[in-house]
Amino acid sequence: QVRLEESGGGSVQAGGSLRLSCVVPGDMWSSYCMGWFRQSPGNEHEGVGVIETDGKIIYRDPVKGRFTISRDNAGNILYLQMNSLKPEDTAMYYCGADPDRIYCHTFSFAYRGQGTQVTVAS
Repeated sequence: QVRLEESGGGSVQAGGSLRLSCVVPGDMWSSYCMGWFRQSPGNEHEGVGVIETDGKIIYRDPVKGRFTISRDNAGNILYLQMNSLKPEDTAMYYCGADPDRIYCHTFSFAYRGQGTQVTVAS
């Protein structure tokens, strides 16, 4: 189901930065595992990272050291700060949430947004 809402995508040059935002419904905020994944044309969706209910954050290898997940508890907003962007980061980025930690860590979220496009030019 689509219940989350992403924003912040755009076009940047390689080496640039973008910050994505995701508004998460209040009933999910405290008890759901949340995360980000991406999908480019012709490819399966690829996990970016997740943040568990206790605040633990896990990143997939392709983005480690470049991307940062954070959250604003006051506004129920999940962020993805992306630095040192590469052309291979070009994709539609989605945020997701799931009450089940296993589905969360496999990026098979029960709830997600409609996505925001990120394009990185070389």
